[in-house]
Amino acid sequence: MLKTLIHCSLLSEAQPLIDFLKLTKDTSVQNLPAGKKLFTNKDKTYLLVISGIGKENCQESLEFIYKNFQIDKSINIGIAGCSDASVKVGTLFCTNRLLPNINFAPITTVDEPLESDENLETLLVDMEAKYFEEISKTNVSKSYIFKVVSDHLDIETPTQEFIIELIEKSLPLFKKYL
Repeated sequence: MLKTLIHCSLLSEAQPLIDFLKLTKDTSVQNLPAGKKLFTNKDKTYLLVISGIGKENCQESLEFIYKNFQIDKSINIGIAGCSDASVKVGTLFCTNRLLPNINFAPITTVDEPLESDENLETLLVDMEAKYFEEISKTNVSKSYIFKVVSDHLDIETPTQEFIIELIEKSLPLFKKYL
């Protein structure tokens, strides 16, 4: 059976989706890479993976998923920094498709958090989108990258509660793509 893959880096990004889709932790999967968590629903149509932050975690998780499951559609949902202070924290963007009623902006993926936008040529910045897109486009025909603005390149990391709130508030805008 084909599944929809949802990829998040952090549990706080995933929690609103776990609740909304009524997902439960799946401990039956053998050889799941260390530190990764899988969640699924009763009829196994959704598979949510929490990879951890960064290139290696993203790549390792996705390579495992695409090797071991039949995926029809993939979705990356998470937070991103924004270089334009006039864009409100909590604004939802799709970074790889033009979709009705959802903002579009390109994103830069970095390996270390940025402390300034000095060399940033895009509005948004994160640590996984590029790798998610590269791996997913060779494995599925439908892929979406949704990012919610969490900060304006602040050095301080947003709290888990704040991240959950941001994703919850944007869920009504992107839920039809799940």
